[in-house]
Amino acid sequence: MSHGSTRSSDGLDVRQKKILMRAWHRGIKEMDLIFGRFVDLELDNLSDQELSELEMLLDQHDRDLMQWLTNELPVPEAFDCPLFHKIKNYHKSFDSGLL
Repeated sequence: MSHGSTRSSDGLDVRQKKILMRAWHRGIKEMDLIFGRFVDLELDNLSDQELSELEMLLDQHDRDLMQWLTNELPVPEAFDCPLFHKIKNYHKSFDSGLL
């Protein structure tokens, strides 16, 4: 299993390159895999609104994100955005407790 980006940053704008880098350099390996894999596959398909939501989520602490994704804590309203659910649904293993 790969533990790093499988996507090239060629052809990405500055904003997308920054998001790709931040998604794969979270500080906690599980968060690298959660956000990095999602961004690798979905970055080209995200709207400006979704990119803004992703940047907002990437600004949060890994521990908080993990607790929200695993349902250990409820997602605060400010972060309960469509992209959060898209990421969570992308990684179905959260609901089964597997990571």
